[in-house]
Amino acid sequence: MDYVRDFGEVDRTQVAIVGGKGANLGELSRIDGVEVPDGFCVTTDAYARTVAASLDDQLDELSRLEPEDREAIRVLSAQIRRTIEELVIPDDVAAEIIGAHARLGAEGAYAVRSSATAEDLPTASFAGQQDTALNIVGPEAILEHVSRCWGSLFTERAVTYRLRNGFDHRMIRMAVVVQRMVFPRAAGILVTADPVTSDRTVLSIDAGFGLGEALVSGLVNADVYRVRHGDIIGATIATKKLAVEPVPTGGTQVREIAEERRNDPVLSEAEVLELARLGRRIEAHFGSPQDIEWCLDSEGFRIVQSRPITTLFPIPAAADDENRVYVSVGHQQMMTDAMKPLGISLWQLTSRAPMRTAGGRLFVDVTALLSSPAKGAGLIEGLGKSDPLIGDALQTLIDRGDFVPQVPDEDSAQPSASAAPAPIEADPDLVAELIATSESSLATLKRDIRTRSGPALVDFILADIQELQRVLFTPRGLQVITAAMDATWWLNDQLQEWLGEKNAADALTQSIPGNVTSEMGFALLDVADAIRPHPEAVAYLQQVEKEGLTGGDFLDDLAERRGGPQARAAIEDFLDAYGMRCVGEIDITRPRWSESPTTLVPTILGNIRNFGPGAGRQRFEDGLRDAEQTKQQLLQRLRALPDGDRKAEETERMIDRVRTFSGYREYPKYSMVSRYFVYKQALLGEAARLVEAGVLREPEDLFFLTFDELGEVTRTHRASAELLDERRDAFRAYQALTPPRVLTSDGETLTGSYRRADLPPSALPGMAVSAGTIEGRARVVSDIAEADLESGDILVTAYTDPSWTPLFVAIAGLVTEVGGLMTHGAVIAREYGLPAVVGVEHATELIRDGQRIRVNGTDGCVEILSAPAGGYFPSSAVVERR
Repeated sequence: MDYVRDFGEVDRTQVAIVGGKGANLGELSRIDGVEVPDGFCVTTDAYARTVAASLDDQLDELSRLEPEDREAIRVLSAQIRRTIEELVIPDDVAAEIIGAHARLGAEGAYAVRSSATAEDLPTASFAGQQDTALNIVGPEAILEHVSRCWGSLFTERAVTYRLRNGFDHRMIRMAVVVQRMVFPRAAGILVTADPVTSDRTVLSIDAGFGLGEALVSGLVNADVYRVRHGDIIGATIATKKLAVEPVPTGGTQVREIAEERRNDPVLSEAEVLELARLGRRIEAHFGSPQDIEWCLDSEGFRIVQSRPITTLFPIPAAADDENRVYVSVGHQQMMTDAMKPLGISLWQLTSRAPMRTAGGRLFVDVTALLSSPAKGAGLIEGLGKSDPLIGDALQTLIDRGDFVPQVPDEDSAQPSASAAPAPIEADPDLVAELIATSESSLATLKRDIRTRSGPALVDFILADIQELQRVLFTPRGLQVITAAMDATWWLNDQLQEWLGEKNAADALTQSIPGNVTSEMGFALLDVADAIRPHPEAVAYLQQVEKEGLTGGDFLDDLAERRGGPQARAAIEDFLDAYGMRCVGEIDITRPRWSESPTTLVPTILGNIRNFGPGAGRQRFEDGLRDAEQTKQQLLQRLRALPDGDRKAEETERMIDRVRTFSGYREYPKYSMVSRYFVYKQALLGEAARLVEAGVLREPEDLFFLTFDELGEVTRTHRASAELLDERRDAFRAYQALTPPRVLTSDGETLTGSYRRADLPPSALPGMAVSAGTIEGRARVVSDIAEADLESGDILVTAYTDPSWTPLFVAIAGLVTEVGGLMTHGAVIAREYGLPAVVGVEHATELIRDGQRIRVNGTDGCVEILSAPAGGYFPSSAVVERR
């Protein structure tokens, strides 16, 4: 068994033997023109021979912990490290290490560095999670630090990282790199993509005097050089007071730099460009952007490590090499999470817009529209209304003038008005007709899909998607939605001009009829009403919430309690109407409420606790009354103006249009996810048959196939387990990425800004989508199933799709990171009369759970008033509505 391998015996295929760092160093040593200091790897077999069998009981205990169990992780990981460091390295293992050390030169100094099998991978870097020791002298010291590196596999930060990213502690082993020390005059880090913008055309170099440890540890400021296409495009020379240097007897020390040298550049222009060329050569060899550690001594540049940059958002594949601009679909659909391949491919089939995929998300290529001055202006205006940050990011790109060429329009006139749907007057029968057509089509689908299986089922669904598009994109339906939106904007613009009222339409859209999403929130209040009189049923729900029960027999167990049959019937009635919904519902692979009804338990219990009987109907009637009073007050004020009768008459017509048509805005998506759930149930039935035939390992395997691939699997009865495993690993990595609003083919991410000077000091800017101002306790919630809300709380979350609506009845205000004026959360916030601000960048990070905040839904900003002291603020709220 090999316990040691020289770099020349190692390449990138041997991660399991020498770990990520060792494999990359071996690969680097094979690249022409790249100098790597000599060294060897102590293999994972040496770790297994010495360590693995000694940890069984402790690893069992460690695997049962959650990432949030910080104290338990700290204590147990320290115990494991002590166990490892106290083990005696077997004689045969020690002999091979000492022999390799002697062949390189026993009198020299070495760096001893950890190299885990889950380190420096394309999907997870584990950077900085394990140990490195510099300037180690002598065989005994080498062996000691090999043991320390093995132990560092179980540092608190490494254990927590693995728990958060789903890595099994038993599946990861530790190799160790032993490498000749370089005593450089300069060292640093080179990344082959801009660390701020992710632009792949820009290299960034950090450089400092002495060893690179000073930079990595944050001890000193670095000189920063930026290079694009072989030219230095920026250089920032820092004041460098300290350097880390080796000590002759071993180890390192911090030394002050002479005052006259503190502002000297670390690298010359020629050295910067030479290092940039090396970076591009290494990047080309590995085939992805790299994070490279380098040293510079009297003989030139030495590369001591290269790892893939795992934090960059991937770039959509393009058919050509032209510059491309992509806009995030998720930011418009209120679903920025990663999607599985089946979900992505089905959404692509559903949508009529050509979409590209990257990082488990969908993007629309808008390059052609942006290159046209007229069409680009319309695109930016339209997207800016739904998400101002997207609009600003696109405008910034156009104004820069260095990426999207502007092609003169053949006809400089704006698109003709005939391209837009013709305006229509309020007609409730039209909405009823559209809904009836959709429901009839869905009933036909449910009837006809039952007899399909195998390839015939896949073909049937593919054909039915055409019917889904017909129902979803009916011109009459688009006319209704557009009429409601146009009337909303008209009211806001005209009433501000005539009466000085900001966002006047918000108060006029409370309790509009026929909104299937807002009705869902009231329906869950009715479920609470049905369960509240039955203490045993309530107690069982509390047990389910406390113990996190998720079993499929939840409703059966509930029915066995006194009052349980009534509680079960109420929940089942709700699921019959809304059970196809869930968080991230545009992804067909997400578990629906009907599949996981315990998801609703915290919200039901919150409704039981926070509301009395009949609250749903009362809330709707209160909103109806407020909207009517607001309407009459506005009309009265208008009639007192010059030409007031005409203004009032026109305003009343627009109000009727908004209240008649706005409810339908939520229906098409409801119709779509209803259809998706029918597809999903049929496909899971097919997956069960494929599992029984041995084609798939489990039904959920089909989620990691595209729709076309699924069709091929049903025809051939063959599926690649390796491909499915690769897709699972990729999805796990994608979940950790944050998608940009706008992305270019160079990898540059653009976030946009609000560019506002009218905000209070330190206020967080956002988009005003529901008028009013409120102060209260912020509840930062990432998972609807864990929401613990009290009446008067302000919900702060990344995004809200229709599945979040049941929470809206309990809150007093809303803040989201993503959203726009006509997105679901905004529509429902207005209907419920909740002040709301959306598009607040990093809101879930900048606002802490329990802080008292002020949400200004009229002007579009959030103020953090004070931090929680020893707990949460009282949930009382002060509300001002306009």
